[in-house]
Amino acid sequence: MPPLSPLETPLVLASAQLQRNTPAALAGAKSPLREASLELWRRRNTALDAIFYDLKVIEPAEAAALAPWLACEGALLIVPPSGAGSLRMCPDIEDFAQAGGARVRILAVAGVGSSALGTAAYARNVADAFGEPVAALVSGYGLADLFTEALGGWFWFGTLNRMRHAFEQLDDLTRGTVFDLSPDMPNVAHASLDTRTLCALLTDERFRFGLLTGHSKGNLVISEALYALREAGADGHLGGVGIVTVSAAIAMPPRYRWIVDVMGEADWFGAMNSNPAIEVEVRPKNAWHHTNTELAYHLPVREVMSALRRERGSALLQ
Repeated sequence: MPPLSPLETPLVLASAQLQRNTPAALAGAKSPLREASLELWRRRNTALDAIFYDLKVIEPAEAAALAPWLACEGALLIVPPSGAGSLRMCPDIEDFAQAGGARVRILAVAGVGSSALGTAAYARNVADAFGEPVAALVSGYGLADLFTEALGGWFWFGTLNRMRHAFEQLDDLTRGTVFDLSPDMPNVAHASLDTRTLCALLTDERFRFGLLTGHSKGNLVISEALYALREAGADGHLGGVGIVTVSAAIAMPPRYRWIVDVMGEADWFGAMNSNPAIEVEVRPKNAWHHTNTELAYHLPVREVMSALRRERGSALLQ
């Protein structure tokens, strides 16, 4: 591999930011006022993802193609390993199925800046470790996130996430779409769109994921979906799923036995947002919360996942 250029991350970020919402795109949105009001915050969060995620593994052309999807909560990506083709954007589950989602065994959820760019970078690190495509769920950034962040949700996201759900109904109204699983799972009706999308993915018979992995707040999305499915009695087929949490140890339903929690030795931020009763099995040395390998004290996702794959074998990915 050639030496890394210190300009790779800014180049990828610029490729996405320059293609972001133009006046024409905003005017054509279902809710132009909502999109315009959130655009500054979304750009800021995409810049945060440039710090927390390994953006250099995304090609500039891929970043430019992702630009319209940067904050599309509930959207799905299919991310192949480096050099195995370009990633694919899927607006919804049906598009995901048509793009070959049934053949994907790993699902990743990122969660710092909640942009598609950071999500794609995390998923590609995982794809490179396993040598196969990874599905990625975009958390997005909406009014619910803006309100709870103002109230401190950026730090204590585990404690304040319920407040996010109270605002999620406003997001549903303003984004111009309704995604309601309430007929079958009433406890999910007011959850965030990313959680509802994950519930729908995990209960769709066309897909069978062997491994779920999240980074930071993405682990909370996974946890909420699994608990919701348990309460609805819709998780009977998921007992063998492996789970790897990175940078936030969040409680999962007790039926899931193959859980590995990963957190950097120096990650006080992740510790603040973790369940202190959970024992972290893997602690990369001198690692903080970010996974950007161009920065010091990063958590090397690809290396950690590769090591887990070698050590755990088929138990990690059923």
